[in-house]
Amino acid sequence: MTKRHEFIEESRKQWSSEPAFVFSMAAAAVGLGNLWRFPYMVGENGGGAFVVAYLLALVVVVLPIMILEVAAGRLSEGSTVQTFRQVNRFGAIYGWFVVLITMAITSYYLVITGWTLGYAVDAATDDLRVFSEYSAGYNSLWYFLIVTVLAAIILARDVKAIEVFSKMLMPVLLLVMIGLMLFASTTPGWEQTKSFFFDVDWTRLADGRLWAFAFGQAFYTLAIGQGYLVTYGSFIPRKTHVPRACLVVAGTETSVALLAGWMIFPFVFSLGMEPTEGSQLAFVTMPQVFEDMRGGYWVGVLFFALFFMAAFSSSLAGLKVMIAAVAEEFRLSNVAAVSIVTVVMLVLGTASALSFTPLEWTIAGEPVLDVIDRVAGGNVIIFSGVFGAALFCWFIPPQRIRTVLGTESRWWEWRMYLVGRFLPVLVLLWIVVTYALSQLGFG
Repeated sequence: MTKRHEFIEESRKQWSSEPAFVFSMAAAAVGLGNLWRFPYMVGENGGGAFVVAYLLALVVVVLPIMILEVAAGRLSEGSTVQTFRQVNRFGAIYGWFVVLITMAITSYYLVITGWTLGYAVDAATDDLRVFSEYSAGYNSLWYFLIVTVLAAIILARDVKAIEVFSKMLMPVLLLVMIGLMLFASTTPGWEQTKSFFFDVDWTRLADGRLWAFAFGQAFYTLAIGQGYLVTYGSFIPRKTHVPRACLVVAGTETSVALLAGWMIFPFVFSLGMEPTEGSQLAFVTMPQVFEDMRGGYWVGVLFFALFFMAAFSSSLAGLKVMIAAVAEEFRLSNVAAVSIVTVVMLVLGTASALSFTPLEWTIAGEPVLDVIDRVAGGNVIIFSGVFGAALFCWFIPPQRIRTVLGTESRWWEWRMYLVGRFLPVLVLLWIVVTYALSQLGFG
């Protein structure tokens, strides 16, 4: 055990400061979940009602779990597997389960990141096409390969490379988004967008499915239950105020998600399109927007460059979860672990990439990518986040977590343990009641 600990210490480099951690974690959380998934989830689930449910889920449940996962990673100073191994002797099994979830999500996430790079290149060469034309060839496969190799090169340089990339990304990302939103406010669809967000149909909050989607999105965008927070938390400097850092990250993530909605929907409504376009909302509508827009070339380049930067930062975070686990569990160098994970991603991601090529790979008639997103990116994440929080709160004494929070206040400790210990019971009760009502003909 001593040799193992020495190996981990020698191979592990910390963030240079708390701001560096915040920038890096924000870049990991802000990604396609905000710019791609959040707008279409809002569009498919009633606009303002979904936003209200999402914000409540984020503040009441998801934020305390986020702080708990980061603190647990800081406490263990190890990978996801190592962290859960320290919680319970059988915890390593669950830790590998989390790594497998991240592996599945990242495999198709890299494909979509490739789409954003492809669209950024097409925008720069003034050749933007709607998604059906873009996916008519093998662009989905080629750009997936390019993105995966590029990520491997950056990750081979370890934490410092992510830190430098994130410091450059976040300010540019926010400035571009604010500029595009201001531009969107001049379009005819702006007033309709305000109604879509602020005219809340409160009766929809009685729909259990709406809450399920809202919680799923909140877990997805803050990377709960995926090992990101545990892994990134393990690199935190000792003096970091964990709740404060997590609040900044969550606030940034929420702001970017809302900005994405206010940036995209004015264009959607201006073109007379439906907000229920689905997962291809941005890739279907935005090329048409930029084609007819004055200065559309430059706006299109900025928009899809933004998409790529955000998606790529989250891809790096997902890959880092796997690399840290492989390196520490098998005592490999960072470069060796990066090589192994890259090969695995190339194999798994190819299936998702080929589902949007002329080969049209499917599972039960549905594109492979969509199936993996629906399964791994939905209820599995919620289960993983809730179960992981329960393990932390039932097996780690509060006083141990308190030592790494970086604050003397008991407020966050109380909230974390209240949510972590009793949320699994409430979820189980909700499942039982929902099933019973459906059997009685009420669901």
